[in-house]
Amino acid sequence: MLLSVEHLTTEFATNRGVAKAVDDVSFELREGEALGVVGESGSGKSVTALSIMRLVARPAGRITSGCVRFNDENLLDLSEDEMRRVRGKQIAMIFQDPMSSLNPVLSIERQMTESLELHEGMTRRQARRRAIEMLELVGIPDAPNRVDDHPYQFSGGMRQRVMIAIALSCSPRLLIADEPTTALDVTIQAQITDLVQRLRSEFTTSIIWISHDLGVVAGLCDRALVMYAGQVIEDGTVDDIFADPRHPYTLGLLRSIPRLDRPVTAELVPIDGSPPDLVSPPVGCPFQPRCAYSVARSLEERPPLQEVLTGHKVACWVDITKAAG
Repeated sequence: MLLSVEHLTTEFATNRGVAKAVDDVSFELREGEALGVVGESGSGKSVTALSIMRLVARPAGRITSGCVRFNDENLLDLSEDEMRRVRGKQIAMIFQDPMSSLNPVLSIERQMTESLELHEGMTRRQARRRAIEMLELVGIPDAPNRVDDHPYQFSGGMRQRVMIAIALSCSPRLLIADEPTTALDVTIQAQITDLVQRLRSEFTTSIIWISHDLGVVAGLCDRALVMYAGQVIEDGTVDDIFADPRHPYTLGLLRSIPRLDRPVTAELVPIDGSPPDLVSPPVGCPFQPRCAYSVARSLEERPPLQEVLTGHKVACWVDITKAAG
């Protein structure tokens, strides 16, 4: 197993109290696997990724418990210097907004060569040559000249390609992509996801792909986690989750988006209500106030994530396939 996250909890101090942004999250990622993480804004997707990278903003945020085992080593036990050697080299991350992630005053060349010199021990000339190769690989035209440009000279899609080139330049074993296509138009989104698909097979890199777009996750990933209120509420293969959702929230997400396997006239059904307040969440199931399948036990006890089919886990007290029938 390449990555094993066990009972991870991350909290943020607010002026109203402590909010559990990630609440007892556990999952695994195998070598070469692509895992999609989906859910509404505020469900804990990005904070889970930042917790794995040990980049949670301090002092407001802190990881309070759990284990993040990568390549048989608990990342939460590493010193900051040891963690810096992991970031960029073994685990790389593509952030949501490339304009704020790239340094506006440094050239693309300097932003790419810095990690190559640090992690790969390359000279400046070797690192520049590698940077140009990576820019060509991700489809930047005229890379030998564009490498000296600054981020403002690139379009949004090209900046995201630069971020991908930087992330993959040291051949990491794990790539975490935090909604990398959110700010891009649909044509560029398709180009970026196709690019990541190709580079994944070329570099044999494992991927955690965080997204609101269920269609992208269906096409790109092998497995999916569905998160709600900082918790994993469903975990399974993409085929199982899309064809046979077992949690009412997952079912609601799928009913609220257009699908090619439904009639054009099929009505989209929104999920009523709002996500819970993480400072004072419900006692039982966090989805209970919005759930059409809620039972008495849902008000009193939080359901554990348990296997309902081989490789398919759900945190729900109700078997919605029987309840719907």
